[in-house]
Amino acid sequence: MPSEKNCSLTIAGTEEEVTKVAVRHAIEDHGHQDSPELQEQVRSMLKDEA
Repeated sequence: MPSEKNCSLTIAGTEEEVTKVAVRHAIEDHGHQDSPELQEQVRSMLKDEA
């Protein structure tokens, strides 16, 4: 997600693992509320590892 805190966190793993950790990070460190929309937004930003 675009970050107002200039967050540079990178997470690697399966789609399920990355989504779970990224959503938790968004909630705990950036103040987002857990929702299906947040989870979908996180999934839409995933990129395959090069």
